[in-house]
Amino acid sequence: MERMKCFKRLFSDDEDYDKILEEFGHFFLKTGPFCDSESLFKRYTSDPKSWWANFGAHTPLLQGLAFKVLGQPTSSSCCERNWSTYSFVHSLGRNRLTPKRAEDLVFIHNNLRLLSRNTLQYRDERTKMWDVGGDEFGTMEDIGILEFAELSLDEPEKEAVYFSEDANKENEMEKNDDVVELE
Repeated sequence: MERMKCFKRLFSDDEDYDKILEEFGHFFLKTGPFCDSESLFKRYTSDPKSWWANFGAHTPLLQGLAFKVLGQPTSSSCCERNWSTYSFVHSLGRNRLTPKRAEDLVFIHNNLRLLSRNTLQYRDERTKMWDVGGDEFGTMEDIGILEFAELSLDEPEKEAVYFSEDANKENEMEKNDDVVELE
């Protein structure tokens, strides 16, 4: 049932949906283009990507879907990078950010990092301001120090509002503490 929902969402055109169901049926039942002995033997012995490249040509929609699924990263480095950016955005100095605001700033930071990859400066490796560490697992010796002076995420005008609101609340609490209850 879930497979059908997934296929329907990915292939909204009725013609493509019918075709993907037929292609998956052949794959699952090992019929049609998937019934020859070489295809069946290699299905269990070869790398999945190379198997789809070699034997999936007769089922282009299913082959494309398989490449998308098999092309997804299988490490946690993307998550680690996201958490690192979040800790940069929501630090002890900026702990008054709402979770939604911090999430939006992380989203913006990641998009700026991706957009910076399209510049000539990035391709010439003259700057990697938004891509500290890059995507490679290696040392960070050649990256240099990220300068925070130009990348301020603080909002002093909003902090002043927060502090004045906190001061008003504290004054009200002090006034309430001065009131003595008589028995």
